[in-house]
Amino acid sequence: MQLTRYTDYALRVLVYLGSAESGTTASAAEIAKFYGISRHHLSKVVSMLSEQELVIAARGRGGGIRLSVDPKDLCIGDLIRQTENLSIVECFNAETNTCPIASDCTLENLLQDATKAFLAVLDKMTLADLLPASQALLQIRLAR
Repeated sequence: MQLTRYTDYALRVLVYLGSAESGTTASAAEIAKFYGISRHHLSKVVSMLSEQELVIAARGRGGGIRLSVDPKDLCIGDLIRQTENLSIVECFNAETNTCPIASDCTLENLLQDATKAFLAVLDKMTLADLLPASQALLQIRLAR
């Protein structure tokens, strides 16, 4: 399973914000510069995170982005479901499926089981579980 850059950026934003003191804000430009990624793409991700009510984003002077949820309440599996298309093969979607052997194929069940197992592992993790490993991130941020 390969996650999209969109999901990667969403995780980076959340880890960045989660590694700061509670209530601390950051700008999209600051986060993009820190990771060396496109501010334009990151802004789209921040917009989605705001729509999902995972972050609060305020524009203008004194604005910024901050977490709106407790890191222990943010399930990584749920985030992946929100940002990824998990229909990894055509037969997962009955509306677009054109495979002539779909009704007798065991591959679909195998891939469905693998996807469920993948998500089951991620469902055990929260943003809070990722943050102890991100303490190096906090030190880098403080040093800048």
